[in-house]
Amino acid sequence: MKQVVQSVGDGNLRVVEVPSPTPAPTDVLVATRRSLLSSGTERAVRELASAGLLRKAKARPDLVRAVLKKARTDGISNTVQAVRTRLDDDMPLGYSAAGVVVIAGGAVPGTLVPGSRVATASAGHAEIQLVPGLLAVPIPDGVSDQAAAFGAVAAVALQGLRQADVAPGGTIVVVGLGLVGQLTVRMAVASGLDVVGVDLRGWTTELVTAAGGLGLVESGEDTTETIRARTRGRGADAVLITASTPSSDPVMSSCARLRDRGRIVVVGDVGLDLARTPFYEKEIELRFARSYGPGRYERSYEEFAVDYPVGHVRWTEGRNIEAFLDLVGRGRVTVDDLVTHVFPVDEAEKAYATVGSDPRALAVQFCYDLDPAARSERIVLGARSGPGGLGAGIIGAGNFAKATFLPALGRAGWTELAAVTSSGGLTARHLAEHHGIGIVCPDVDDLLTIDDVGTVFVLSRHDSHAQFVSKALRAGRNVFVEKPLALTHHELDEVVDALGAGEGQLWVGFNRRHSEAVHRTAAALPADGGPLVATYRVSAGRLPAAHWYKDRRQGGRLLGEVCHFVDVISWIVGAAPVRVTAMGSGGAEALLQENLVLTLAYGDGSLATVSYAEHGHPSTAKERLEILGRGHSITIDDYKRLTVDGKDVKMRNPDKGHVRNLERFHAVVRGEADGTADLRMSIATTATMLDAASSLMAEPTTTPPHLQRP
Repeated sequence: MKQVVQSVGDGNLRVVEVPSPTPAPTDVLVATRRSLLSSGTERAVRELASAGLLRKAKARPDLVRAVLKKARTDGISNTVQAVRTRLDDDMPLGYSAAGVVVIAGGAVPGTLVPGSRVATASAGHAEIQLVPGLLAVPIPDGVSDQAAAFGAVAAVALQGLRQADVAPGGTIVVVGLGLVGQLTVRMAVASGLDVVGVDLRGWTTELVTAAGGLGLVESGEDTTETIRARTRGRGADAVLITASTPSSDPVMSSCARLRDRGRIVVVGDVGLDLARTPFYEKEIELRFARSYGPGRYERSYEEFAVDYPVGHVRWTEGRNIEAFLDLVGRGRVTVDDLVTHVFPVDEAEKAYATVGSDPRALAVQFCYDLDPAARSERIVLGARSGPGGLGAGIIGAGNFAKATFLPALGRAGWTELAAVTSSGGLTARHLAEHHGIGIVCPDVDDLLTIDDVGTVFVLSRHDSHAQFVSKALRAGRNVFVEKPLALTHHELDEVVDALGAGEGQLWVGFNRRHSEAVHRTAAALPADGGPLVATYRVSAGRLPAAHWYKDRRQGGRLLGEVCHFVDVISWIVGAAPVRVTAMGSGGAEALLQENLVLTLAYGDGSLATVSYAEHGHPSTAKERLEILGRGHSITIDDYKRLTVDGKDVKMRNPDKGHVRNLERFHAVVRGEADGTADLRMSIATTATMLDAASSLMAEPTTTPPHLQRP
């Protein structure tokens, strides 16, 4: 399928062929008929992407702070590489469209069936869209695809109106009469409001007047007096600012145009360098409208398809789109006249050039003619592949794959990369282009039919690991899987069964056990010298609320990251624990807790604790392992420094063992090494972590009576 993307680094725009995305149970696959360019939002995104690093930094100081924080903890070299990887990426454009359902996941509303027409949000300009189930809204009969494609942008305007909270008969002022402003005016008029539209351009104010409002060209005090006269000297009930400007003037000038205790709603991106006095004197309320409405950026709503009860949240983002479509279907709102240009998706560069050069390009749309039944298959890029089953297939193409894994894979000797697949398709295409991978596959099943793929590397989200590992093993492939191997005991059993049914090798990405620091530690400790006491302290740092680790389906940081530290200790001890207990500090679902302590007991009397915390100071090194026993004291500081019995040990490769781990697996696949011990420990570590998860979820929530203070 064709998709419109732009480079994050330089803003270069192109239309690329990518495989169709793979829907989850809460997703809908939609064949696009029309998609709408949001001239303001997409122009701003394009301009920022095309800007130099200095301008990017000025525009996003929050990201600059994040980079500086990473530099303090991970070092300059690693941070520069991470920034380059982020900039060397393609991002999809677009978020408002209409099309026909091709596939509906089993957990989406029953009204979404193949063949039904839907308006969509957050999906992009592509022939096939992957849409969250609650953001695909059925289109009423009589509403054209052209009009329905306004749905998501109209929901932004409608959410601003809802934040204004003005009853019929009241007066609102809309400042900024671009696409969102025009839609705001029309829906406000349809709602029985008196509307004044203000803009710097005369032709946009004429559209307001034609729609039933009063259009005014901004002229300072004269505009203010006109608004006051229209409202009998009282002032407007609310001002909605849909403009985009770094200036704070639209907000400050609105104070004089409002009645006492009026309301300003910021919908667009405007400056907020405000003076207190005008707000204080009228007790003006300042509000912000968040995108399409309630549910936006909420994982439970957008990813899990858990709708809010209508009695508690009347207008969600999906129901805002629905309301707009109903207004159009009943003839209360018209939008077709706002469409100024329509381009085939192949002419994306021309469309965006038009938006940038034609001041009257208000609503620009792409049209599509892909047959809904014609889903894209594999994309052959013509790059090299591994002959005779020696090639590698990659499943998953996220940031870890790009920034860490693929570079390490090449250094470890895995140079024949035959195929790649990812759930969205675009990331797989990007990875293939930058690493010489010959084929981009639409899904895992297709990748496993390629004869050249003898080894599969599973780098996808955690909840897919066990499924893909089992499938690849049963297909006779060698498999490398990033940790965790499984998220439940049932999944682990399935993997073990598949391992017995196939002939391939299985390897888990517990790289730290193959680091030079751990190798030298194990060499310094006599194998039969008695028990060890190990303390592993991890200052993990906080993750943003939207990070996928906070998705309950992924097992949290316990199963996804703490497993590394348990594995290292067990590898050094030389055996798996016989008992594990996990405790969390509370404040979240059991598996989503991020302050954790694990205690481990081993058969030889060794004991260990893993302390994992998210609230440490950013300057603190992430990992520190201290081992006492067998006549020695050993400390590993973040795998960069090793101290044995008080003396620093010089290391040639002070890293966390990614390359050596892959070299070891390569040797096993070639029959030059025995991987039995590694596999046995990997399975044991996985089982230990699953027991730790059970312990954490069984943790008592109240203090036992005998421990309570008198």
